[in-house]
Amino acid sequence: MSLLVKICGLSTRETLEVALAAGADMVGFVFFPPSPRHLSLEGARELGKQAKGRATKVALTVDADDATLENIVETLRPDLFQLHGKETTARVRDIKSKFGLPVMKVIAVETSADLAALPGYADVADRILFDARAPKGATRPGGLGAVFDWHVLEKLDLQLPFMVSGGLSADNVAEAVRVTRAGGVDVSSGVESGPGIKDPELIRNFIRAARQEELMVR
Repeated sequence: MSLLVKICGLSTRETLEVALAAGADMVGFVFFPPSPRHLSLEGARELGKQAKGRATKVALTVDADDATLENIVETLRPDLFQLHGKETTARVRDIKSKFGLPVMKVIAVETSADLAALPGYADVADRILFDARAPKGATRPGGLGAVFDWHVLEKLDLQLPFMVSGGLSADNVAEAVRVTRAGGVDVSSGVESGPGIKDPELIRNFIRAARQEELMVR
């Protein structure tokens, strides 16, 4: 199976086009006001049209209510929800049922103890994304450029597809894949020149580095 590459936090037509042209499998759009990558619903409508049929459109939300999710579905027409908050397994199941969309649940990781909740989420989610745990006092749960110890996932026995994120860049994505054996990688701050400002060359470099590692694994 080929490695899935996701570029998250896209907010302009120009950088979205770079990601699509460079071969991103998934493009992520953030709907969370505290984030510098937060996307308006009107912006989502335009970018959703641009990405349609070219990559999997992922809507990232943090403990969003049904009304918010409905607005996102209406404007972006996402292919997948990425739940990055403290959503319970019941909430994940509820969202899948109400909106008829697959769900990728994010699990924050610092130590192996953080994997205790994994079996429950694996029963209801369609995909798992492992991200670095945000430090205390952080205003958002991800996109902070923090790396977690990938060896925590080294002996992971998970039948569900999973991805890794957290401080990834063109320089370390190959090692992350080798250690975790993840089926996908997700990057946001690692392809930015500043908070929320995507850099076209960094996007291309990241996708190129991920693809090179994919060829070596094969």
